[in-house]
Amino acid sequence: MATFYDQVKEMGLKQAFVAKSDEVVERITAGMNIGDIRSALRGDEPRRPNPRLRPHADGFWLHIRPSFYHNEITRVYPTFHLGWLSTFMFVWETITGIFLMIFYTPSPLVAYSNMWNIMANVPLGQLMRNMHRLGAEVMVLVVALHMLRTFVTGSYKKPRQFTWATGMILLVLTLMLSFSGYLLPWDQLAYWALTVFISGAESAPAPPVVNQNVLLILQGGPSLGAGGLLRWYLLHVLLMPLLLAIFFFVHYYKVVLHGFSLPPGREEVGEDTAKRIPKNERTYFIPDIMTSEVMWTALLTLFLVAGSLWFWDAPLEHHADPVVTPLHVVAPWYLSWSQGWLKLAPKTVVIGFIPLLMVIFIVMPYFEVGKSRRYADRRVGLSVSMLFIAFMMVSNWMGTPRYRVQSSSDLEVATKLLPEEGVSVLLGIPPEYLWEGQYLPGQVVADNPHLTYGLQVFNDLMVKHSCTNFPGTTIGGVGLETCEAEDHRMPDPYATLTIEQAQEGLVRMVIHIDALNPENTDEYLYNLDWVGYRHENANYEEECSFINKSC
Repeated sequence: MATFYDQVKEMGLKQAFVAKSDEVVERITAGMNIGDIRSALRGDEPRRPNPRLRPHADGFWLHIRPSFYHNEITRVYPTFHLGWLSTFMFVWETITGIFLMIFYTPSPLVAYSNMWNIMANVPLGQLMRNMHRLGAEVMVLVVALHMLRTFVTGSYKKPRQFTWATGMILLVLTLMLSFSGYLLPWDQLAYWALTVFISGAESAPAPPVVNQNVLLILQGGPSLGAGGLLRWYLLHVLLMPLLLAIFFFVHYYKVVLHGFSLPPGREEVGEDTAKRIPKNERTYFIPDIMTSEVMWTALLTLFLVAGSLWFWDAPLEHHADPVVTPLHVVAPWYLSWSQGWLKLAPKTVVIGFIPLLMVIFIVMPYFEVGKSRRYADRRVGLSVSMLFIAFMMVSNWMGTPRYRVQSSSDLEVATKLLPEEGVSVLLGIPPEYLWEGQYLPGQVVADNPHLTYGLQVFNDLMVKHSCTNFPGTTIGGVGLETCEAEDHRMPDPYATLTIEQAQEGLVRMVIHIDALNPENTDEYLYNLDWVGYRHENANYEEECSFINKSC
């Protein structure tokens, strides 16, 4: 082969440079030179032999992608491109995760301060953290929808049973990958969510010695600490991605081996023609499928970047404190259903049932042997699946504090106004409007709209959590409902908000709520003084100005 120097002597510098560039591009693309790429993008017919097929035969990445698809599956329906988008989200999480790893140390001593350093000092750190966290949740959603699409179109049926099984394993690994990152910020949300999760190991239907050792492994010690944080970090950045990558390639291999299933009504019952695509019904990967996937990738990237910039911030609460339990500890939305089940059945039953359910889903295609993939022939299966989805949605709602969580009414009011974590309507009042004094719920403070609004919210909460034994009683001009037997609301309460200067630049707010016991007026049923602080440099009012903050 002529060297570049020989080419320059023979063709001149300009032509030699063009020839060398062409050669480099052909090596990178495993078969397509610059002219072939331009021709593909223009939509021209390929030359013979077709260079657009060589990357699939000789290239590493495109070797796992078919060189052509059936026209029927190139539209949004029936794939919705969810398989490709799942792959893209894994790459997205890997890239943003590596960026965050550079500035993170898995130690309780510095993990939390690392988070603040990433958000405050690292260029684009906050954006990267938001994109990583938002991407994790989007990845769970995309993979779950991909599996739902596969079930609804009957694409799990023979010969794709094992493809379905690997997809289910990928879904479970995606959930674990997302949740294993939960602990890493080492804040209250992370610490207590994981504490609740791994406490389930104690109740698994296994001998106590097994449960105790599993719990010890998950915690890294008698309680969640440095050993646990390191283990969950290694799970998140090594074991889970490694397992996910292995099953990802197995899944892709099986997809290519059996081909993409056609829409259910396109084939005769019992037939599978995915691998027999007539020439006049083919759409080649280069350029049509590839440019389509680039477009969908760009759209999802736009959504993730815009969402992370303007509409959503990754939460970060106070430093993890093993001796202070937040009022409501909830699992992330994609695991909230398990928390709902725990409110209905004994812990041992639930912990034992979840793995059993996973196994049932994985092996389901080997037992569901109906040949037809058509919707009309699968009414029972589709009905059961829709009912199951509805049940999961209800279970998710049951996992929230709104279902069967009875806490003290005075604490509900106080923690809404002065939460232990995050901002609120009172903390969001600009410091120059936090005037010293004692105020009643619903009180109007002249020339102070911010404080007036905060007191109005105080009043609304008091009305919601109060009742009366004296019809006609009001709070802030709003009438209270009559107390009923075994009513958990506060009967005829009295409440105030006191604002005082604790020290220079620091305001102390005290919410006082008391209510006498109707059956013995010499004792209090409720008597609470809830204290919160607001520093003038806390910038809560700026945080409240974000569109995603309720205050």
